[in-house]
Amino acid sequence: MLGMKTVFITGASSGIGFACAEIFAREKYNLLLASRRVDRLHAMATDLQNKYGVQIHAIGLDVRDKNLVQKVWDELPENWKVIDVLINNAGLSQGLEPIQEGNTDDWDRMIDTNLKGLLYVTRAVAPAMQERKTGHIINIGSIAGKEVYPNGNVYCSTKHAVDALTKAMRIDLLPYNIKVTSVDPGAVETEFSVVRFKGDRERAKKVYEGFTPLSAEDVAEAIWFAASRPPHVNVNDLLLMPTAQATGTLFHKEP
Repeated sequence: MLGMKTVFITGASSGIGFACAEIFAREKYNLLLASRRVDRLHAMATDLQNKYGVQIHAIGLDVRDKNLVQKVWDELPENWKVIDVLINNAGLSQGLEPIQEGNTDDWDRMIDTNLKGLLYVTRAVAPAMQERKTGHIINIGSIAGKEVYPNGNVYCSTKHAVDALTKAMRIDLLPYNIKVTSVDPGAVETEFSVVRFKGDRERAKKVYEGFTPLSAEDVAEAIWFAASRPPHVNVNDLLLMPTAQATGTLFHKEP
C-alpha cells in the first residue's frame, strides 16, 4: 500500500457508495469497503481489483451496532487503519407518513443509521487522523438536511443533524488539519426509494417519473471533486440538485 492513499466507504455495496468505490479506485485509491451485504462487497472487490489494480479490504458492518463498529476497527490490520478519506455514506429513509402516524421502529432505524452510525464510525476513525494531523471526512447529507418536506419529519431531522454535526466536526478537528465536507444531493435514482417504501418498486419508480434525476455517479463525481482539492482547499458544503428540481418538493416534470 506504500505510496497509495486509502478511502473508507460505508454503505459501499450499492448506490452512491458503490459509485464512489469505482471512482476512487479509478483514481488509484486503495479501498476499505463496509456494508451489511458483504457478499456484494466481495464481488465488487474482485471486479475493481482486476480493473484498476488497487488493494481492497471488504468488511461486513452494520453501522448501527456501536460495539461491532469498534470491534471491526480494532481488528483491522494496522495498514488499513491509515485512512486518508472517510466517506460516511451509510444511510436510509423508512416510510413517508405524518408524525402522528409514524412507525417508531422506522424512526429508530433512521436515527440509528443516519445519525448514530455516522457518529460511531467517525469516533473510530478520527483519532488516527488526529494523530497524523491529516485526513478528510465526507458526510453524505441531503436536501432534506437543508429544508423539511411533508411527511419527511424524522428523515429530515436526521439529515439536519448530519448538517449540524458536519459543522461541529469541522470546528473540533480544525486544529488537526482535518478537512470536513458535507455533500448534499437532491433526488438521486438509487435503491433509496425502494428502501423507503420497503420493497415497493412500483411506488419507488413513480418518484423519478417525468424528469431526469441525479445518478449515483453524478454524486460520486461531486464527492471526488471535494476529495481531490489541494491541501489548502476545503469544500465545506456542496448542494447538488437535478436541473428539474428547485427545492425538496418542487420539480418540473414532463407529462
